[in-house]
Amino acid sequence: MLLVIDIGNTNITLGVYREGQAGPRWRLATDHRRMPDEYGLQFLGLLNHAGIAPRDLTGVCMASVVPPLTSRVAEACRRYLGQEPLVVEAGVRTGVRIRYDDPRAVGADRIVDAAAVQKLYGGPACVVDFGTATTFDAISPEGDYLGGAIAPGIGIASEALFMRAAKLPRVDLRRPPSAIGRNTVHAIQSGLLFGYVGLVEGLVARFRRELGPQMKVIATGGLAEVIAEETAVIDIINPWLTLDGLVIIWELNR
Repeated sequence: MLLVIDIGNTNITLGVYREGQAGPRWRLATDHRRMPDEYGLQFLGLLNHAGIAPRDLTGVCMASVVPPLTSRVAEACRRYLGQEPLVVEAGVRTGVRIRYDDPRAVGADRIVDAAAVQKLYGGPACVVDFGTATTFDAISPEGDYLGGAIAPGIGIASEALFMRAAKLPRVDLRRPPSAIGRNTVHAIQSGLLFGYVGLVEGLVARFRRELGPQMKVIATGGLAEVIAEETAVIDIINPWLTLDGLVIIWELNR
């Protein structure tokens, strides 16, 4: 069994795969204060709840965009799981040619997503990842990573409204009764949800003009399903795309 871990700024997602088939998967809040022992015990608890012992694991593969946590989680894997993790970084085979001006500036999660799309769906493609940031990544017909666009995530936008506007409350991200909000909560929900749908539709249209009409659109991240319900431009929903990509990269480096 392979344990894969994706460390993001807001969430840590992890899952167990057996012979490429997904088993239990989890989404945790990222906590920058946790030490290796805390992460190790949390991983042990999740695995134990799923009936998996550390000795059942054959490896660990991880990607991270939070450098301070990379070493802590890696140490947790060594101490508590008995595994030296493969960390996606320079020198690791991904099967993806990076056409960015500075390949080292591309987040590991974006490359892992590209590896997954190349293997599972093929290009040309646009990956929309609803995370701390809302990112749009362009994959060529040959599977090359071309670049993309980065916008503030919905959570960041919502928090900014609450923090910077004295009379605006925090709200749950849910569909309001109509686009025209009849109260402040519904008005904010409309702006966030439908506003981000408009963002997605607009950027997808621009990417399609550059990549061609055959471009697939794959949505991932915790809010992928929420946004996909409101637009027809998303072809595929895979909330666990990065974990699938980590499995693919693990196989390439065995």
